[in-house]
Amino acid sequence: MNDQTALQHGVRHIHRHFHRIAWFAVALALGVIVFGAFVRLSHAGLSCPDWPTCYGRATWPQAAHHVADHAASAIRAFEDHKAWREQVHRHIAALLGLLVLALALLAARRRRYGIAQVLAAAGLVAIAIPAYMAGAHVAASLLAVAGEAILLAAALRWRGQDLGRESALTLAVIIFQALLGMWTVTWLLKPVVVMGHLMGGLLTFSLLVWMAWRATDRPIVLADAARLRRLLWAALAALGLQIALGGWVSANYAALSCGAGGWGIENFPQCAGLWLPPTDFREGFVLWRGIGVDYEGGVLDGAARIAIHVAHRLGAVVAAAMLLWAAVRMLRTPGLRGWGGALALLTVAQVTLGILNVKLSLPLPVAVMHNGGAALLVFVMVSLLARLRGVD
Repeated sequence: MNDQTALQHGVRHIHRHFHRIAWFAVALALGVIVFGAFVRLSHAGLSCPDWPTCYGRATWPQAAHHVADHAASAIRAFEDHKAWREQVHRHIAALLGLLVLALALLAARRRRYGIAQVLAAAGLVAIAIPAYMAGAHVAASLLAVAGEAILLAAALRWRGQDLGRESALTLAVIIFQALLGMWTVTWLLKPVVVMGHLMGGLLTFSLLVWMAWRATDRPIVLADAARLRRLLWAALAALGLQIALGGWVSANYAALSCGAGGWGIENFPQCAGLWLPPTDFREGFVLWRGIGVDYEGGVLDGAARIAIHVAHRLGAVVAAAMLLWAAVRMLRTPGLRGWGGALALLTVAQVTLGILNVKLSLPLPVAVMHNGGAALLVFVMVSLLARLRGVD
């Protein structure tokens, strides 16, 4: 039986340790997301103005006089209490990338030229990094694009139950994540890149969760699985849009644009003391504003930031309603009540954390937990979609 025939007949070629590596990668990806939120919300995203090094170092400098003669010092003054955060985040993300590479190699090992394709893509990206550091930005970009193209072509061709398609796609996504991380620094916190970096991290997390459950092979069999899956996909789409809006709020520094502090109604449920505050949605949702502007602290006026914040609040209503609808449906379904209760609890907690961000003036622990809560909601939704099966 050749490889394609085996796959068509449902013969699994998943390595016996694949699920263990995948679950470790899931845990690490969650850590990367939460720690990345901590870096962003503590305004440390530009604390290492060069990439992938930090003031020319693989780790980070210990004192300002250590980097006084480095070119990056002319871009941004060294801040010892912030630089370690950005560079540690990069190192954890790099470790996650190695785990995803290992998963791709394991999944591709029985594909014809599978390992060669994964290694070729990884090799091109590896060459692109020193090329970029040497100033050959165009060549580095072409190498990275070539590596991505190899992985995407493999993901389009590969089918079957060995998770080859999913692992190749995940590796392509995490490579693009590295590019977004680079552009976040070099393009000075450009909002569309910051938001894209957040969404890419959650997409990587989702793919890893999907692969981990599929490799673990613990299906939940229901007679009406198809109907519930449609509801879950709709709720996940609403959640994804809401997370993107939250990323746009954060990237444009609009979290407190309706006011903050105190327990009156003027900042929530009202906004700036009004039920219908002045908004500028056209200006607030311009995605591309050029390169060369330092976006740290935000560049939009009050009405544009209010528009972004209000859109996030309205999106929260829709997303919470969809998630709670799915939770109630599962609470009424034997075998899914635990998942339904977890989804309902996480949804209520996430809404509460969002309100507390306003009422407490965006304290760092609450803001980081709000990001972590979004990731946990994604985990629940993707886990259910990966496990639900209809009755044969």
